[in-house]
Amino acid sequence: MLTSELILIVYQLNHQADKMIMKKLIIICLLLFIKSIDAQTFSISGRVTDPEFNPVPAVNVYILNSNFGDATDEKGFYSIKNIPPGIYELEISAIGYAKKRQKVVVEKGAVKIDFILIPEAIKTDEVIVSAGKYEQKKSELPVSTEIIYGTKLIERNFRNLEMAMRFVPGVNMTEDQISIRGSSGYSRGAGARALVTIDGLPFYTGDTGEIVWEMIPTTEIQRIEIIKGAASSLYGSSAIGGVVSAITKDISSFPRTMFNAYYGFYDKPYHKEWDWSGELRPFNGITVSHSNSFNNFGFNLSLTRLEDLSYRRDDFSKKYIGFLKMQYSFDTKSSLTFLANSFNKRAGNFLYWKDSRNALINSDFVSSTRIETNRYLVGLLYKNLLSEKSFLSLKGSYYRNNFSDNGSPANISTSHLYRLETQLTSSLSERIILTSGAEVIPSKVKSNLFGEPDAISAGFYSVADISFDFPLIISAGLRYDFGKLDSLESSGSLSPKVGLNYKLYDNLIFRSSLGTGFRNPSLAEAFTSTSTSGIIVKPNPKIKPERNVTFEFGVNYSLQPIIEVDFAIFQNEYFEMIEANVDLRDGKIFFDNLLRARIQGFEAATSLNIIPGILRANAGYVFLHSKDVDEGKALKYRPKHSLTGALEFNNWHFGLGIYFRYQSRVEEIDNELIDLGIVRDGNLRVPIYQTDLNLSYDLISFRIPAAIYLNVKNLFNYNYVELVGNLKPIRNYSFGFNLIL
Repeated sequence: MLTSELILIVYQLNHQADKMIMKKLIIICLLLFIKSIDAQTFSISGRVTDPEFNPVPAVNVYILNSNFGDATDEKGFYSIKNIPPGIYELEISAIGYAKKRQKVVVEKGAVKIDFILIPEAIKTDEVIVSAGKYEQKKSELPVSTEIIYGTKLIERNFRNLEMAMRFVPGVNMTEDQISIRGSSGYSRGAGARALVTIDGLPFYTGDTGEIVWEMIPTTEIQRIEIIKGAASSLYGSSAIGGVVSAITKDISSFPRTMFNAYYGFYDKPYHKEWDWSGELRPFNGITVSHSNSFNNFGFNLSLTRLEDLSYRRDDFSKKYIGFLKMQYSFDTKSSLTFLANSFNKRAGNFLYWKDSRNALINSDFVSSTRIETNRYLVGLLYKNLLSEKSFLSLKGSYYRNNFSDNGSPANISTSHLYRLETQLTSSLSERIILTSGAEVIPSKVKSNLFGEPDAISAGFYSVADISFDFPLIISAGLRYDFGKLDSLESSGSLSPKVGLNYKLYDNLIFRSSLGTGFRNPSLAEAFTSTSTSGIIVKPNPKIKPERNVTFEFGVNYSLQPIIEVDFAIFQNEYFEMIEANVDLRDGKIFFDNLLRARIQGFEAATSLNIIPGILRANAGYVFLHSKDVDEGKALKYRPKHSLTGALEFNNWHFGLGIYFRYQSRVEEIDNELIDLGIVRDGNLRVPIYQTDLNLSYDLISFRIPAAIYLNVKNLFNYNYVELVGNLKPIRNYSFGFNLIL
């Protein structure tokens, strides 16, 4: 009996032990199972950059309809962990950039995926520096403005800023001469009615006053700001028609090297008899730049070589562009920036076609077939935040220009332009900002074209921006300028301006401005004396400054981020407008104050995000009615109708853009050149229809910080002229590569 009880007790103990073991085994299995489940979670990581492969911090990267997400760090990296297998949709978003969405399959292992975000600031919150010479929101300005971002210049292979200006609503280019809302015709480089600056330094020559667009290093440009309408109250003489301000890239805080190259060629001409060479004519370019910072010192350095064999005979070119930007910060409030820009060019000299059957061959009247130019700009910019309410800037620059050709006799000109400006921006109260300054600009020329004249001008200005409790901003300013051109009588001019900006609603803004402008004649307009290519030009010592009165009223409506619409009407009255004229007594050309001119019109523009972040479109239309009041006819080279448009698609790493511009046939041209027999068939002209195609693909998915581009310009090989006897580029193809390390 005892034995059986003992056996029973032992059995029960063993049974209980087995249960304990089983429980432990079950717990262990559960833990192993949970661990195996955990082992089946994965991660998504990568980097977010802008189109120039700069890191974009604080970007939200998250999986839609989930709690999984992360924000990029200062170097643009993100990592989303513990993600179960599946198919997900990522959304990538940051203020100032277009959103992106991307499907991601998570099956096994870690997923690495990089993104490029396209800048897409809310347009009314864009910052403009040029309008008031200090940072202002675009939505608070009383004038019409446009912005071109530097990334577009690279994508579309615009190595000459002049090319990009053709697609800006309200801007018309006749060869290299800019006309903002009809302000200019064409005078072959003698004088300009728009001021171009680079980081605030004026960019016109001391002899002709022309704009040398091809000198501007487009690969180093952050953005281009365009102010439409007279800006003489701030900028003085050359800004009678508007301002184009090139702002260069900030110096990188870390080592950054860019390599950019392209190769292209012109297609065969539309007509076989135009094919003078019998071969494809290539063009190419290469840029290498580096930027870095060391403690308080930083620099940008770039070198560019461009070569174009051209579609026209005697129109080849070889160019070298150097750019240097150095900056030293004394402390957090003051800095000194040094700028240097060089441009060296050896080129042919295509003036006019031989005739319409030989449209790509130089005229028989051309006496020089080769030109050489060497241009150098250096500048110093000192900035000091004197207090929380006062900011001081000093700017000094020197621009040397040398030009020569192989004519007989050779034309040679060397000009020196100096400039010194001081400016103080003060916040007088919470509602009043006052910008005041003074500048002096002496120049000297030595030339067989103009003699050895000199000139000096000086200006003093003050502009106040006043805001109120209700959403109204008033801008009022006045500038006085004094100018003297060598032996000509001195002249002075007052340029007042007043502007209003009223925000009726957050998305509905009205603006209006009224002001005056003036322009001193350039030394070339006053003193040119030459005979070349069948044209005889004589000086005019009686020439006087021209003046204008300009008015604009505009309205902007936006429903962000879907649509924005802008509309403006404008009128400009010109007095003693300077134009080239033929003296009927001797057949010689000279510049004179001929015109009492009126320019009226309206401008309408819209941008539409059809699929936000993926598909967008924009269009701009300008109606321009220009009139020589004395003669009762249209002004030369002003198209009555202009239209620009673009359709852009960006998804994943691929981009597609289609760009279009139209200009109606100009009514008036230089008929004198035709009547004198200098330009044969020069009366032939048609409306302009230009279509460009752009394809791009970034290689960031291959972990390569680079992008490739294909551009087709003048897609339909449409033949047109902007200037008499000058056929514009025929269809051409280019392949580009941009690498940033």
